[in-house]
Amino acid sequence: MQQASLVPLTVGAPPVSRPSWLGLSQAEQERWLTETAGQPKFRRKQIEKWIFQQRASDFGQMTDLPQALRERLAAEFSLFTGQVVKHQVSRDGTEKLLIEYPAVGRHGPGRIECVLIREKLRRTICVSSQVGCGMGCVFCASGLDGVDRSLQVNEILEQMLRITALLPPDERLSHIVMMGMGEPLANLGQVLPALEVASSDLGLGISPRRITISTVGLPKSIDRLLAVGKRYQLAISLHAPTDALRNQIVPTNDKVGIAAIMEAADRFKAETGRRLTFEYVLLGGVNDTLEAAEDLAELLAGRDALLNLIPYNPVAGLPYVTPSGTAVARFRQVLEDRGVVVKCRQRKGDDIDAACGQLRRVVAAAPIDSEGAALAAAGPGSVAVDPDRAPLS
Repeated sequence: MQQASLVPLTVGAPPVSRPSWLGLSQAEQERWLTETAGQPKFRRKQIEKWIFQQRASDFGQMTDLPQALRERLAAEFSLFTGQVVKHQVSRDGTEKLLIEYPAVGRHGPGRIECVLIREKLRRTICVSSQVGCGMGCVFCASGLDGVDRSLQVNEILEQMLRITALLPPDERLSHIVMMGMGEPLANLGQVLPALEVASSDLGLGISPRRITISTVGLPKSIDRLLAVGKRYQLAISLHAPTDALRNQIVPTNDKVGIAAIMEAADRFKAETGRRLTFEYVLLGGVNDTLEAAEDLAELLAGRDALLNLIPYNPVAGLPYVTPSGTAVARFRQVLEDRGVVVKCRQRKGDDIDAACGQLRRVVAAAPIDSEGAALAAAGPGSVAVDPDRAPLS
């Protein structure tokens, strides 16, 4: 089977009103094929292979399907339901898509972001799980307007496929991180089926070991994730070592508490054997003090854990600042002296508003010009790409 020629990603293409084929379960797809279209069940696997491995962007490219079936699929279903509002490319190779999905039920159209991060041989996608976020982290652009709705399975998968289309034919996604807009554990009913497809042999074939689900810490949902049996990686966004400080930074913490989060994390570690990962965004003058470092070292003492330190990526309109290099180094040194394994994450895509929710706010309510390019400014040093005129690699 030949790989389908990629249709250029079209910025501003109108959304499609037909239901998404990706939104059907495997059983529903097979039922439609056998009962409605009069086709054998194996056609489902052919279609899945074309979508996820051959990068087909429409049913007409699936040349080993009967023409009548291709035409019927195209008439009744869509593959992509979203509209790419903006596509940006950073100097460091990071790419971000702003996608608008159509109204669902009582919810109007919603915009989300997904990011391609290139790092040596890795090709990682940062995936959104909700339109907005309800966790209320005070420094994060995603939650400034609250949460509108959770994304559906097809909308999560579409992000992965859109990003895959940005890669040259000899490259593929290697890692998935559910660290985009939204709280993934608040939408497990849609996130888990999407990841099941992404990790399957006929899907993107990405090992569960290379799929990370990030959370601010929802103990009951962590236990639910554990019960599923899939050995995904878990990353907990901690951001503070004490309840007093965390309540200020992550307002939902006052209903949960760090102790309950750590207990759930320990259960996850005990059952899966996977090293725990904790994320800690360093806010200058807020949670980057030596006292906070000492408290954090005590909290993590004795745990097989990796701590990702993330210098804050400033958001316009918010009062928080990036800590100095000296402050980051001192904070890290305290932790390492106490035996904590620390990685200081390299910031990516600063010049394209790559932090969660930033680009959505920059182009909020911006009109689309006649050629499909968003009229909002791309930001200092960033490159707004019209994919019809630029290579997608």
